[in-house]
Amino acid sequence: MTDPDPVRLLVPVDDSVTLRNTVAYAVERASAAAADRPVELHFVVVTRTRSVSPDAPSELGDARDLLERVALWVDEDATEAIRPSITVDTDVIGVDRYLFSPGDYADTLLEYAADADVERIILDPEYSPGGAAPLLRPLEFELTRGDVTVEEASVDRQAKRTVLARAAPLSKYFTVFGAAYLFYLLLSTWKPLDFFTGFVTAAIVSVVLAPVVSGEPAAVRRTGGRLLRFVLYAVYLLKEIAVANLQIAYVVLHPDLPIDPKLVRFQAAVWSDSGVTTLANSITLTPGTLTVRVAEDGFEIHSLTEGAREDLFDGGLERAVRFVFYGRAAAVIPSPRERGDTGEGEDG
Repeated sequence: MTDPDPVRLLVPVDDSVTLRNTVAYAVERASAAAADRPVELHFVVVTRTRSVSPDAPSELGDARDLLERVALWVDEDATEAIRPSITVDTDVIGVDRYLFSPGDYADTLLEYAADADVERIILDPEYSPGGAAPLLRPLEFELTRGDVTVEEASVDRQAKRTVLARAAPLSKYFTVFGAAYLFYLLLSTWKPLDFFTGFVTAAIVSVVLAPVVSGEPAAVRRTGGRLLRFVLYAVYLLKEIAVANLQIAYVVLHPDLPIDPKLVRFQAAVWSDSGVTTLANSITLTPGTLTVRVAEDGFEIHSLTEGAREDLFDGGLERAVRFVFYGRAAAVIPSPRERGDTGEGEDG
């Protein structure tokens, strides 16, 4: 007589206030199923870490530490009678993938579920990978695309449904304020009133958006360094915009109008929400290129001329953004062309 197939449950985990109770709930569900069949409990951390990131060893180490803690909790909660029937598997998934929307996280989890033949996904009501706003409701909706049952763990503390109720670290408020204030001034006429209105506008933006714009808490020292590097980056970006304006003006005024519109794709060595947003907007602000889409397969850019594409693939903006967010050493990398991370789409 062959052994019955095990019941396989998948639990995505993140360091939340309800994680401990969610693990206990998963063990309870596993215990009920273990009376008839063996059970495999799969706990996974979905991470946006890039293997080339200077912070990758630390971030992956934190993820593994969390999974080890979860495995210990399972051992504490499982009774002696059912412990032999439960197998715990842990894994870190999502490395080197672009993960920004609930759909991206759902795709990663559904792929794992399909490979592991998972029957049910149990979601922590405060599940928030990366520390941003809770993704539970939209993630639950996205997961319905797969052939797997999805349920929310029934725990004492319910999820906070209001994004603005989540406070952000003070350093993040200062970061958002500085970025918004600088951007406002770049678009202003630098009249005395602009400094006051810019201050008020940046303050409002930081209060409203700081809790949700990024899941990356930063130390005050690191935040200060990024702000100083961002000022240098703003000067560099203005120079690139000026040069691109002259190039596009030449093309427009040329009798033959030598344009060559194409959609191109490239994988950027920038992975954080803030870094990707900065790079995408910088590309759009530079005349001749427009960011159409950012997804798992990289950046999709509409380029007006061959020169604009060459500049993009040379990686100047990418290096500059890496300089802002990861420091001087991180800016010394091969260009997207040298890495083979470029490709063309359909003609524009």
